[in-house]
Amino acid sequence: MSILMVNEQYDFNSFKEILEVTDGNLASHLKNLESSGYISFDKTFVGRKPMTNYSATAAGKTAFQAHLDFLENLINENKT
Repeated sequence: MSILMVNEQYDFNSFKEILEVTDGNLASHLKNLESSGYISFDKTFVGRKPMTNYSATAAGKTAFQAHLDFLENLINENKT
């Protein structure tokens, strides 16, 4: 989600490369995010090769920001 917060869209192979994960692992995570309504995808072809681009939805951006806010509050509450 952090990648999609700073990029309008991101393709599957670029995700795989930057995250250094397997196809199956990435597909599983993306499917869960899509099922939750946090991301959407668009399948196209570049020449004869399929390309899948992902984008964060408004709900996904809101949920991710809430997650970041929670983490920040947690860190600030536990400072000594």
